[in-house]
Amino acid sequence: MSLPAFQRLERQIGRQIRAFEMKKGEIEQKIEHQFRVFDERKIKIERKIEGQFRRLETKHGIRLDDELRFIRSWIEKPLSMGAVTPSGRVLARTMVRYVDPHATGPIIELGPGTGPFTDAMIKKGVDPKRLVLVEYEAEFCRLLQARYPEATVVQGDAYTLRKLVGNVLLQPASAIVSGLPLMTKPLRTRLRLLNDGLNLLAPGAPFVQFTYAVVSPIPRRLTGVRAEASEPIWRNVPPARVWVYRKS
Repeated sequence: MSLPAFQRLERQIGRQIRAFEMKKGEIEQKIEHQFRVFDERKIKIERKIEGQFRRLETKHGIRLDDELRFIRSWIEKPLSMGAVTPSGRVLARTMVRYVDPHATGPIIELGPGTGPFTDAMIKKGVDPKRLVLVEYEAEFCRLLQARYPEATVVQGDAYTLRKLVGNVLLQPASAIVSGLPLMTKPLRTRLRLLNDGLNLLAPGAPFVQFTYAVVSPIPRRLTGVRAEASEPIWRNVPPARVWVYRKS
């Protein structure tokens, strides 16, 4: 190819590149505009839905935000969540049935989430100052601190319980209430958690755990541990059962 022909080809390619860049710029501007329009519509829809939620909450005395928080967290980390939605009232009442509101020791709650078991304990007469709430999710920690300012909120992995609360407890705990998804963990991890928990409890104090499984999340014939179970709680979604473990 001669030099003039090569120069003409080079100019032609240069024009095509500039035309492409102009077209690309126009397309990017259109896409950016569409995103802005989409964001504006999304904000309007979110505000409308939020307004509807507020009216429903006021009318029925419920916390729909808790449902949304749980669903979002479950979608992001399904195996770290004990449930898709906050536990029901019947399950919460069954859990706290084993908690003595008049005992003097602290009460440790594992995986409180948005606080359905916490609410049930306070309604039963537990002093919020006695509560030590161990929660992994930062968003739930902020929520718990706002809702229960007198409680002690500890952010961290409850499966390292002894390390997390060892310096927080000034005396043996009078109960441990657990909303952790134990059945998603290896048996060795479950046994270590139970052992750590029982060693933090006063003699005879309960380690209360719920499960959706048919069987106990901890082997019932475990040496040195007594286990008892509630009746199936059919009104919970999904149905659940409460297991209570104590040192024998």
